[in-house]
Amino acid sequence: MRSWRMTDFATLPLSPALLQSLAAMGYAQMTPVQAASLPPILAGQDVIAQAKTGSGKTAAFGLGLLARLDAGLSRVQGLVLCPTRELADQVSKEIRRLASATPNIKLLTLSGGIALGPQLASLAAHDPHLVVGTPGRVQELLRKRSLHLASLRMLVLDEADRMLDMGFTEAITEIIGKTPPERQTLLFSATWPEAIRAISTSVQREPVTVTVDSEPANDAIEQRWFEVEPALKLDALAQLLRSYQPESALVFCNTRRDTQDVADELDRRGFSARALHGDMEQRDRDEVLVQFANRSCSVLVATDVAARGLDVRELAAVITWELPTDPDVHVHRIGRTGRAGARGLALHLCTPRERARATAIETQQAAPLSWHVLKAAAAGGKKLALAPMVTVCIDGGRKDKMRPGDILGALTGDAGLAADAVGKIDVFATRAYVAIRRALADQAVERLRAGTIKGRRFRVRRIG
Repeated sequence: MRSWRMTDFATLPLSPALLQSLAAMGYAQMTPVQAASLPPILAGQDVIAQAKTGSGKTAAFGLGLLARLDAGLSRVQGLVLCPTRELADQVSKEIRRLASATPNIKLLTLSGGIALGPQLASLAAHDPHLVVGTPGRVQELLRKRSLHLASLRMLVLDEADRMLDMGFTEAITEIIGKTPPERQTLLFSATWPEAIRAISTSVQREPVTVTVDSEPANDAIEQRWFEVEPALKLDALAQLLRSYQPESALVFCNTRRDTQDVADELDRRGFSARALHGDMEQRDRDEVLVQFANRSCSVLVATDVAARGLDVRELAAVITWELPTDPDVHVHRIGRTGRAGARGLALHLCTPRERARATAIETQQAAPLSWHVLKAAAAGGKKLALAPMVTVCIDGGRKDKMRPGDILGALTGDAGLAADAVGKIDVFATRAYVAIRRALADQAVERLRAGTIKGRRFRVRRIG
């Protein structure tokens, strides 16, 4: 006979279908934020929670949304607002996984940067049960009277601090004004500035406060600090990458312009580097995220907002190009590495004018910073390691009923590749991406072009 722990999902008043989905996902024990927030969420109370990426917050509010859902009522009953398209997509995928054993649930992702027409058509066909979206697009569809929130039961503001930082306050206020006053409201935020407390006071009723330290322990992450003159910053960054040679590195910039400039310069110097920022087209953003996750891009240069919701396991290193003005943001940045028991590495470049920011971080962590001297590179430096994989794009996807197994079968069958030469496969609505070992990428492209997948020919190209 099993002895139940208080952190078992089975101790919660969840339906057999939700427990079945949790078991299929390998979820048995709740994370700290789930254990603290799920009981009040399932009891119908408002909750304000301080929780960061990787803490399990999506499953917490996802289970709350699905537990309250009436599948027989074709009205929008749950709305999740997210700051970025990437986070909205990630949240949607997680909720779909949680709902996999619950039949007849329609979830719609409504975010900007992609065509409005298909979203309007889907809303016109019949209302979804759940909507996950960005404030701008949700606001637009409400104004068009295509989206209806009169039956909303639960509103979730995910990463609320970033939404306010991005200027979505007016849009969020307008959206909330279209929802029933008796709704349940959940607010999740990585930091708790005064603006977050103010919005909680205005939209929540006696919320339960949940605070969880979800960042890895400091001793799991080695931090090294390097003082550098502004004119030598690019050389210093390149030297860090050559000296430490992390398999994957996330470089944080404070501005979109720096993000693109730094990535372009690293690419020029021979690194497998890509930029991720808000000015990019959705398809370009998708491709960059795919390449970083499948190890065909070793260095991702991103802003804090663009990196929110980025789901990359086993991130070897975080590198700070420019220190943030808020020490909490620094803690969030370094928390991307050193997860799941692995050791993490965080390297920080600091110009003389950023010393005050470094001091604020030192004060917050209550421990001295570990300063190091970055030695000049020897002639040629260490041999530059290119990313081990290359991404191949196939112009066919879910709409063509293509599955990862079909692509793997074509590569290991007619194309003649060994299974271990094929990496991560991502299938989108109209295209698919597959990681191929670098030395075999050209062979894979040539043979896929000459052959078929599921008896059909598709355009195939290498994208990096």
